[in-house]
Amino acid sequence: MSTRALAPFHLAFPMKDKEETRRFYIDMFAVEIGREAEKWIDINFFGHQVSFHLKPEIFVDEPTNEVDGKSVPVRHFGVILDWDEWHNLSAHLKSQNVSFIIEPYIRFKGETGEQATLFFLDPSGNALEFKSFKDKNQIFAS
Repeated sequence: MSTRALAPFHLAFPMKDKEETRRFYIDMFAVEIGREAEKWIDINFFGHQVSFHLKPEIFVDEPTNEVDGKSVPVRHFGVILDWDEWHNLSAHLKSQNVSFIIEPYIRFKGETGEQATLFFLDPSGNALEFKSFKDKNQIFAS
């Protein structure tokens, strides 16, 4: 395993509507907006640069895989949060009446890799997963 410090990553995703995307990420996560142009917008997503590009015509049904008896979107992104921060976010999302693809739950309870996870969609249909490990040293444990 690498001892290199975590570096900010950059991801880019399609969006259907720029203003709807802006409002969603500001309201749900209090993100800061970075550079933008007519057809794209950058956000500071937990210290990482996430770009959204206007491309409403590409949205189709996304493939899923079966995990723990649930249909997990193959294409998804998110952040691994501290345990308490994940529970706070989960409560916040519930208070905002977010429609979860996968309701918040604990996987591998009492086992190696115990983790909290939840899935939901942004307004464009991009799947987000937020997770937390009971012990962060087990993030890559097999």
